[in-house]
Amino acid sequence: MTKAPKHLLLATLLAATGIVATAQTPASTAQPAPTAAPAAGDASAQPGQRQARGNPAERQKRWAEHRAKRQAELKAALKLTSAQEGAWITFTTATQPPARAERSAQDRDAFKNLNTPQRIDLMEKRMAERQAHMKQRGDAVKTFYAQLTPEQQKVFDERGMRFGKGEGKRGHRGGHHGHHGMGPGPR
Repeated sequence: MTKAPKHLLLATLLAATGIVATAQTPASTAQPAPTAAPAAGDASAQPGQRQARGNPAERQKRWAEHRAKRQAELKAALKLTSAQEGAWITFTTATQPPARAERSAQDRDAFKNLNTPQRIDLMEKRMAERQAHMKQRGDAVKTFYAQLTPEQQKVFDERGMRFGKGEGKRGHRGGHHGHHGMGPGPR
């Protein structure tokens, strides 16, 4: 086995073990739920406590607006010709993120009732779906990139695949601050 598959296998097994351990935690040792969740942007949230992020529909709407804004900025920076418009439309359509199915309480209960091998199989299935979507996105990017002039390719290299990195910021919420392992980082 090469290093990459070993690391992938190890990461999958560790993730499965963590999920199983979390699912098997008795209710008596679980931390009590907070009595009231702070409002999104509430400054009175306790240190280390995650702030409420609104309902899923609002988050999805905000993310779609952010995505549309970034696409418009990229399109303006690329200065596409009319001949490239079709490639742009194909690219933006193919790279749309899949609709996130909200997992219901029924889905979570069904997951809890699975045994460990069944859970691993389900996680592998979901990972395969994510990888298939990633491949589709990658192919769409490569096809669009081939339609660009060298100057446009340079702009795309600089701005097109930032993955949320803004001017002066390091990644999501200012970067990982040195945490590169699995699980939640320091809060």
